[in-house]
Amino acid sequence: MTENDNSLIRVRDVVLALSLLSRLPVRVGAYTRSAEAAWAYPLVGVVLGALAALGGLVAQWIGLPDPLAALVALGLLIVLSGAMHEDGLADSADGLWGGWDRQKRLEIMKDSHIGSYGVLALILSLGARWCALWLLFETGPATGAIALIAAATLSRGVMPALMAALPHARATGLSHRVGRVTPMTAALALALAGVFAIAMLGGAGVTAALCAGLAALGTGAIARAKIGGQTGDILGATQQIAEIAVLFSLLV
Repeated sequence: MTENDNSLIRVRDVVLALSLLSRLPVRVGAYTRSAEAAWAYPLVGVVLGALAALGGLVAQWIGLPDPLAALVALGLLIVLSGAMHEDGLADSADGLWGGWDRQKRLEIMKDSHIGSYGVLALILSLGARWCALWLLFETGPATGAIALIAAATLSRGVMPALMAALPHARATGLSHRVGRVTPMTAALALALAGVFAIAMLGGAGVTAALCAGLAALGTGAIARAKIGGQTGDILGATQQIAEIAVLFSLLV
């Protein structure tokens, strides 16, 4: 395989990751490297985070106060991702805490209806991210923008690690269709996310990366204990919790 072929594969991997984790109008056609393309998940975070941060900066530039600028940025991030991670968080909260055994938990997670745990998880998640971004944007426009990009990048960089570490909890669903990620692919995603974080944040990027990793480890441990593995909903919840962990670490 030539260097040009390898470059083309990498570009298509990025496009595939964007088509899977965002609502950007990109299409990759018939392509079977779903699991192999997971290394590019952090790059999706860079793209979505940058677009959302730009929206927040424009909101500040036209004179909106910092709380509303943060809300604009957060809203754009949710819209650009299609709220798929928020949906995963809500379903995971309902299933993991609403069921008494593995089968019932998986059944609840698959149900499209949202319960009390899911509602509360969304309220807490949205409130935590909005308040954190509000405070970061108050510190300075550049600080808020960089923090948002770093959080979006790191929180998506830890997802492949969970996909590699945990088996599929069910034989259907989005995560199962994507496939099992290899340790090498997961390591590449982690390294890529870490490099971007350190480049953007300096020494604070190391702490932020550690916090994202701990958030993923905690979520993964709970998922293993309660349902025996991971699903697309668990991956979405992991992204949300890791994003909050990164933003909070930047406030300390």
